Amino acid sequence: MTDLQAFEAWLREQDRSDVTVRGYLADMSQFERWFEQTNGRGLRVEDVTPADVREYRAWLQTVQKASAATIRRRLMALRAYCRWGMAAGKIERNPTARLKMPREEKLSPGWLERSEQWRLVREAERGIQAADTPARRRLAVRDWALVVFLLHTGLRVSEACAVEVSDVQMGERSGWVQVRSGKGAKARKVPLNAEARRALKAWLEERGGQPGRMFEMTVSGVQRRLAEMGRRAGVEVHPHTLRHTLAKNLVDAGVGLQEVAALLGHSSLNATRVYVTPGERDLERALSRLEG
Repeated sequence: MTDLQAFEAWLREQDRSDVTVRGYLADMSQFERWFEQTNGRGLRVEDVTPADVREYRAWLQTVQKASAATIRRRLMALRAYCRWGMAAGKIERNPTARLKMPREEKLSPGWLERSEQWRLVREAERGIQAADTPARRRLAVRDWALVVFLLHTGLRVSEACAVEVSDVQMGERSGWVQVRSGKGAKARKVPLNAEARRALKAWLEERGGQPGRMFEMTVSGVQRRLAEMGRRAGVEVHPHTLRHTLAKNLVDAGVGLQEVAALLGHSSLNATRVYVTPGERDLERALSRLEG
């Protein structure tokens, strides 16, 4: 078993999500290539030194010209790898212990403006109107329902893909979706507003009553469909954009951070506070007020 295979096994023992594991392994594969090219030998955790860590960070900054966020992510993967090395008894000291992460001024995450939200939903509705076969209509209704569902629940894409038909309860005036596979294996119930209920009812009528996954899609499938609809609507969008959009809409409507955190499944308010941080467009609008 290679170091990276053992590292993967350790991550899974730590109950890290599949997304985190895949991300760490991808970032460590890059470090492995850099280490081999720089040092002329294969990667072993025993051979990683503080000097390697500093040089790798400098390479990311000056050669790769990576953003601060990308550098932080790749160094976090390297730090976790070295922690595995200590846990496995391969090293006594962590070479990343004194590592300083790059900082950048935080702007709030990207979200869609109201006009962009409307364009995206309108594009999804056009897909239904343009469908010329039952099969195409079925897919178009699913895509529209998915967009509305994500915009009004803020579920992570992995959570939305895991929702079963039996996880959804809807009445005339209320509804809930049970999220059973939230981040950190935490379950929660998310209310369904009128728009989300209307979209899900339309999709369930089209889909039929058979049990199984609500949207019958993979994470990569959702990403592709949203990107395609966004391209046609002239909006750059991915699943997390819709999650951020719900949070921004709630904050703008005066909903408290604790309620927003509960809806999003955040374990800490720190993760939610980014939504009250001005975004780039907020700052642009602020300065535009000075224009005569």
